[in-house]
Amino acid sequence: MQPVRWGIISTAKIGRVKVVPGMIKSPLCDVVAVASRDEAAAREMADELGIQRAYGSYEALLADPEIEAVYNPLPNHLHVPMTLAAAAAGKHVLCEKPIAITAGEAEQLKQAASQVKIAEAFMVRHHPQWHRAREIIHNGDIGELRSIQVIFSYFNVDPGNIRNKADIGGGGLLDIGCYAVVAGRYFFDAEPPRVVALVDRDPAFGVDRTTSALMDFGAGRQLTFTVSTQAVPYQRIQILAAKGRIEVEIPFNAPPDKPMRIFVDDGSLLGDLSARAIEFPTVDQYQLQGEAFSRAIRDAAPHVYGIEDALMNMRILDALRRSETSASWEAVKPG
Repeated sequence: MQPVRWGIISTAKIGRVKVVPGMIKSPLCDVVAVASRDEAAAREMADELGIQRAYGSYEALLADPEIEAVYNPLPNHLHVPMTLAAAAAGKHVLCEKPIAITAGEAEQLKQAASQVKIAEAFMVRHHPQWHRAREIIHNGDIGELRSIQVIFSYFNVDPGNIRNKADIGGGGLLDIGCYAVVAGRYFFDAEPPRVVALVDRDPAFGVDRTTSALMDFGAGRQLTFTVSTQAVPYQRIQILAAKGRIEVEIPFNAPPDKPMRIFVDDGSLLGDLSARAIEFPTVDQYQLQGEAFSRAIRDAAPHVYGIEDALMNMRILDALRRSETSASWEAVKPG
């Protein structure tokens, strides 16, 4: 396959440290340019990663006729505007999560997505550990699925950090709660008709610093999660079924330099003594994400996660935020 020529919009840390290095590893991704509003910052990143061109504006990168696709890791409030600008320039867009701040804002992308490919960057869905866990569920190896529990946390009280700025889409729910929502949809292979949430907000920042939720997936299937931006760093997924459970040890920030593992347990012995480990070869989930989107651009593989998938995730997040205000169950509004 002819590699897709990529441009990177901004020098954001997630792109510089994780996503772009992963893409550069791939023969399917040719990262040819990076742009920043600060040309010196763009040049520094380009030199660091061996990228050919550096631009001092996003518009200059979008005007580059050689670039076919862009990766957009800008702050949340710029996801939709810059994705629309890229699409108007004829570029396919892989946009960091969340794809928007609200579902209403994300709706603006539907028309553009009929002209170019637009996807939300949930790299976790490309990791073999997620694929194998879902395969075990679908095969019925652990019986009927009952419950999924997700914990995801880190500690960040920097007032200058974008995650602590309420006016540009900061807070734990949009930053990491979206992963819990994706996990439920992925492993249940369903959508929740209703959700309820409990939210604690930082009194100075105004962002949600700890959010817990219960999501009803129907037929007795439940997902519970807690995410926090002011707690000890930790992450785990527990998948509970009638005859067994699956534990995903590092579900979200899987390192690219060591094997990952999940545990399958029939519960016959307490203290995890009956758990069986399944280990996976070392992979870079950001490389796999870039390859999947590049194949979709070349029509070499189906475009599995498009704009409708991203819109559904946003509708669920909207319902969780409504529940904070109503203090009751909220229906997930259909498209």
